[in-house]
Amino acid sequence: MTKIYYFSATGNSLWSAKKIAEIIGESCELYNIGIEVNNNNKVIEADAVIIVFPSYGYGLPLVVRRFVKNAVFKTPYVASLVTFGSSPRGTLGGLRRILKKKKIQKLFFARIPAVENYLVMFGTPDVKTIETRCVMQEKATEEAAQLIKVRKENSVNTFAPFSVFVSWLFSVGIRIFYKYYRVSDTCNGCDVCKKVCPVSSITMKDGRPVFSSGCEHCQACVNLCPLRAIQFGRVKFGTPGYLHPGININELMQ
Repeated sequence: MTKIYYFSATGNSLWSAKKIAEIIGESCELYNIGIEVNNNNKVIEADAVIIVFPSYGYGLPLVVRRFVKNAVFKTPYVASLVTFGSSPRGTLGGLRRILKKKKIQKLFFARIPAVENYLVMFGTPDVKTIETRCVMQEKATEEAAQLIKVRKENSVNTFAPFSVFVSWLFSVGIRIFYKYYRVSDTCNGCDVCKKVCPVSSITMKDGRPVFSSGCEHCQACVNLCPLRAIQFGRVKFGTPGYLHPGININELMQ
């Protein structure tokens, strides 16, 4: 049994998780970290465990960090794959520091290039960029899956002070970012934003979304709002969003 745990906002990590399960071909189960994280001190028993997640500010999403730190791994093999748009820098090193304390026999790490979905900084990706990055993602995912099948081991550098600093700044910002999401009058209360939030931090009040401090700043709500009615920073109302072309939005809904 191979258990694959993923965290995904706009489908990049979910696509790679599904692709790996397809390639491995043995009995695989997929789990959403946003849901599983609520099980404190969760015991994970498997022949192999695969964790697929994006890089946020050169570091781990807080929910992924919390999940891994609290999990009890009863498995001889853990593979960690980070999806990224620009650069993951020291993200995997941060995860390795946590996993080293878990006394797991074999560890494997891989980087998976994907489409950049952080609209606030990089804007909406164009069609050509999406096509190019998806080809890169497929190739890297397939290569990683084949190495996982033969239980490949490797290591990554854990000394990345710049990444640690940027990741810390990002984690500090997350504590207040949720206060700056804005909803336009075009919102029709469809609650798609609530359903796609991977950490269930959005509630509906009087037919409009309310953002809470549990927000991971993953931007799923901004990218996937059908009416483009959610704004944050330079992402203005009406700005086109991004969804991985190989993922249906329903697969991201809680």
